[in-house]
Amino acid sequence: MAVSLDAVKKLREMSGAPMMECKKALDEAEGDLDQAFTVLRKRGQAAAAKKASRVAAEGSVGAYIHAGGKIGVIIEVNCETDFVARNPEFQQLVHDLAMQICATDPRFIRREDVTPELLEHEKEVLRAQSATSDKPEAVVARIVEGRLGKFYEENCLYEQHFIKDSAGSLTVGELIASKVAKFGENIVVRRFSRFKVGEGVSKPDSDGAAS
Repeated sequence: MAVSLDAVKKLREMSGAPMMECKKALDEAEGDLDQAFTVLRKRGQAAAAKKASRVAAEGSVGAYIHAGGKIGVIIEVNCETDFVARNPEFQQLVHDLAMQICATDPRFIRREDVTPELLEHEKEVLRAQSATSDKPEAVVARIVEGRLGKFYEENCLYEQHFIKDSAGSLTVGELIASKVAKFGENIVVRRFSRFKVGEGVSKPDSDGAAS
């Protein structure tokens, strides 16, 4: 079936992918926008996987300060060339990622960054919660794994749903993968810091001493 130009433009707005790639995805999906979007996401993930081992030593440091100046984020996002680092779309990605961190307060960048000790502690808590249901051990194990997925989603930046995606189906990892596919370079979040006014400040005791 013939794919309309309006459909191609709409898919480009949804995905940020080049027009020709959008048309190819729509052709493959027989005009179904949602399916075509999934096709583009899978291609982006495949491209990101191929480029993941390449050195990304260029990039940009960005910042986002929430309205009122109570929460701020500094983030470093790396790519392979200064040409991409200066691209407005890459700069927008850095800004969006800083905003994401400001809003969701992740503790880690990727699920692989979760410390073994914390992961085991979380599993023990989930096992204890599930054990009270008198379910078979195999069922409890599946429940624990399922709930771990939620733990990763809440605590790992790449696993989180991208806050600017109105459909709520695009993860931050998939967003970055789509940019890898578009720019043809490895793109990674290297580090970030999130600051909140008053966080970690000791409150004085009744006698005036800090506690």
